[in-house]
Amino acid sequence: MIKKICLVTLLGFGSLAIANEARDIAQGVYDRDDGKTIIQDMKMILIDKNSNQRIREIKTFGKDFGKDDYRIMFFKSPADVKDTAFLTYDYDDASKDDDQWLYLPALKKVKRIPTSDKSSSFMGSDFSYYDMTKRSVDDYTYKILKHTKVRGHDTTMLESLPVNEDVIEESGYVKTIGLVREDIDMVVRSIGFMKNGDRKYLDITKMHKQNGVWVVDEMVMTTKQGKATVHKTILQFENIQVNKPINDDVFSTRRLEKGL
Repeated sequence: MIKKICLVTLLGFGSLAIANEARDIAQGVYDRDDGKTIIQDMKMILIDKNSNQRIREIKTFGKDFGKDDYRIMFFKSPADVKDTAFLTYDYDDASKDDDQWLYLPALKKVKRIPTSDKSSSFMGSDFSYYDMTKRSVDDYTYKILKHTKVRGHDTTMLESLPVNEDVIEESGYVKTIGLVREDIDMVVRSIGFMKNGDRKYLDITKMHKQNGVWVVDEMVMTTKQGKATVHKTILQFENIQVNKPINDDVFSTRRLEKGL
C-alpha cells in the first residue's frame, strides 16, 4: 500500500511538472521579444470558397507601452474600405479587458468593439478581433501533446483549453492546438477549434530575423467546416521596420479619425 501511495504521489508530482513545463512554454511565447516598435505594410488577401480574391492594402504601427502593447492599422485601399482604421490596446493585466476601436469613414464615427463582438470576423477576414491581440497566459490551461518538426525545425505541440466559459465566449475558441518552434518560442502553426464547430488553421509560411527580432513575412488562416474550405485569408508584410521611433500620439482614437 505504501509503495502504491508513493507511486501515486510521484505520478502526481510528475503530472504537475509536465503541466508547469507546458505553461512555461506558453509564457515563453507571450514574453518573446517582438520588438519595442514595428512599422509595416500589410496586404490582406481574402479568398472565398470559389477562389475569388479581394485585396486590401494596410499600413500598421505597433509599440510597447511598458508591458502593454498598442497597435493601429490604416486601410489604404480599395475604395470601399479606404480610411477605415483600427486601434487595439492589448493589456498585460489579465484581469483587464483589452480595448479596441474601429473607425468607419462612411459613418465618420469611432466604434468601440464590445467584448461580446471580439470573436466576430475582423474586416471580413478569417481573423477575429480576438485574434488581433495576444492571448493572456492565465486564460488557458496547457498540455504538451508531443514533439515534432515543422519545415525542419523542432517544435512542441501544445494544447490550450480556456479556463472558463467567459474566455470561450470572448474568443470563440473551445480549444487550440499550437506548434511552438522551440528555438525561438514562436507559434508557427495552430488549429483553433471554434464553438460553432468550424476549425481555423494558421500557418506562418515565411519569416525572417531583423535586428535580432523574428518577424512574419506571410501567414495564412484557413477556415474549414469538416474537410471543406469555407474561406482563407493571406497576410503578407513588406517594408518591415523594427525598433524605429514612433510618436505616442499615433496610438489614439483621435488619430483613427485623422488617418495617415
